[in-house]
Amino acid sequence: MKKWMFATIVIALLLTITIFKLAEQRGWIASDSGISAADGIIQEIALQSSGQSLEVSDEELYSGDLLLVNSEYPIHPPGTQPDVTKLFGNSELTGPAALLDSELQLSRRVALKFVVMVDAAAQDGVSRFLISSGYRDEREQSRLYKEKGAEYALSPGYSEHHLGLALDIGSTEGTMAEAKEGQWLAKHAAQYGFVLRYPAHKVGITGISFEPWHFRYVGLPHSVLMQKNDMVLEEYLNRLQDQSSISTTIEGKKYEVYYYAPDQLTKLKIPNNRDYALSGDNRGGLILTVYP
Repeated sequence: MKKWMFATIVIALLLTITIFKLAEQRGWIASDSGISAADGIIQEIALQSSGQSLEVSDEELYSGDLLLVNSEYPIHPPGTQPDVTKLFGNSELTGPAALLDSELQLSRRVALKFVVMVDAAAQDGVSRFLISSGYRDEREQSRLYKEKGAEYALSPGYSEHHLGLALDIGSTEGTMAEAKEGQWLAKHAAQYGFVLRYPAHKVGITGISFEPWHFRYVGLPHSVLMQKNDMVLEEYLNRLQDQSSISTTIEGKKYEVYYYAPDQLTKLKIPNNRDYALSGDNRGGLILTVYP
């Protein structure tokens, strides 16, 4: 019995050492980010042993909430959200926010999440929101590009507005850089799945000047992790690729995130009896998010 107990302890110690060595090698985000290195590896091992294999289609590789669309990576047809809809006349999709244009469109799913967010802001006395732009097709982007020029607009096919996940949010009280609406969103938007896509101190990474009005839906837990670790989407996707898998707890709920590089897609497995989402990164990789 003593030999058996000793062997069990040795195995446990070796497993612990292995886990933390792997965590160190993969460059995990610091523990104060809410990410557990050890848990991430343990969950990855568990998923590989019990999950169901899934063949990935091209459509899944180029659709989802985490697609990177910028001057280097253009959108592919599957990238546009299938539920893009007109906002005008649908108060359930705008809440207390005003519309600059009656032709504005956005993913219905994202619009509903936007309403939850601005309703929460109203509880804090912040309610003068204005939606000035949402989904744009390539024709509209082309018009804007010709009108504003490359300094103020991306060329057709390279704008996040093609996704239906991004919207420009303003305030009827002043500029977003100074208005309390902008300040509230900068602090709280991540809790609702949105991120400020083009911060002033990340211009060297995004290639886009500071846009305090441009918010992008990426969903939980990604928005919170990006905010806690001061990352824009480009940085976050690179970190996911480096780490392979992470596990994090937000407000008592545990999330798991797995990254599959293009040459690892055959290893993809989805969990049994758990809600999950798949998203391409628009670079050939795939992100699996497992929800609480």
